[in-house]
Amino acid sequence: MNLIDIGHAVRARRTELGLSQSQLAHLSGLSRQTLVGLENGALSDLGVNRVGQVMAVLGLDSPAPDTLARRKKRGLWMAAKTASVSYARELGPEALEKVLASGDVPPPFTAHLTHLLDEAPIPVVVMAVEETASRARLPPRQVWRNVAKLAESLSVHRRALWA
Repeated sequence: MNLIDIGHAVRARRTELGLSQSQLAHLSGLSRQTLVGLENGALSDLGVNRVGQVMAVLGLDSPAPDTLARRKKRGLWMAAKTASVSYARELGPEALEKVLASGDVPPPFTAHLTHLLDEAPIPVVVMAVEETASRARLPPRQVWRNVAKLAESLSVHRRALWA
């Protein structure tokens, strides 16, 4: 697998997840220009750590980037457990799916969502968004808009990350 093949896999997966180049660059810690170069096959070199960052956000495994292993994981369950770690009342995967699909948080779960968007590993949130889009039959881009709306309305510290 070479950098050109990785770039094609990154573009396909980013599109599948409904992320813009700017969003993915922001989530993975790369500049947009670097991501554009990667997707277009214009980069002659990109460090393995930087490639690993973008692939981890997208749930791509190496050496052959695909999502087979990721699809076996339960993204909503993992995200709901992460969101509930410090609270007596647990946010279940079904409730989290409704929140991500609608962009509205029931008052008892405001702290849970704030914790999720401020503290959860980015790949866990990406998995939850992907699973929500699939289960709710929504375009991933719409779920991402809901995440941005939630981050803004909850004034999470990492709200710029989700914008």
